[in-house]
Amino acid sequence: MIKLTFCARRLANLSRAEFQRYWWETHGPLVRRYAAALHIRRYVQVHTLDHPVQDALRASRGGPEAYDGVAELWWESIDDLGAVLQDPAGREASQVLLEDERHFIDLARSPVFVGEERPVVAERA
Repeated sequence: MIKLTFCARRLANLSRAEFQRYWWETHGPLVRRYAAALHIRRYVQVHTLDHPVQDALRASRGGPEAYDGVAELWWESIDDLGAVLQDPAGREASQVLLEDERHFIDLARSPVFVGEERPVVAERA
């Protein structure tokens, strides 16, 4: 299983709440609409909490400011992900999503990468 991880930072003119609301209510349904064209198996949004524990965790490690959220998208294989760029419907879907992301994500400060999941602790019942 291949996963694309997108560490999102909001545009400077948006509050975290505005960013997360747009992401959930507007962008999320857009991804759902194009899921088949994108060949994705799963899409998850991880919304950063506005809680004192964030600052405590960051300070304990000397880390940077938290992302406003993380998007996770899964494909069966790297070839399935690559097929999106070969498929006209996949290219169109990717372009539509990128244009929408420009409304709420600071793309220059939002890293994106592809990796392979290697579970260490399995889900427990």
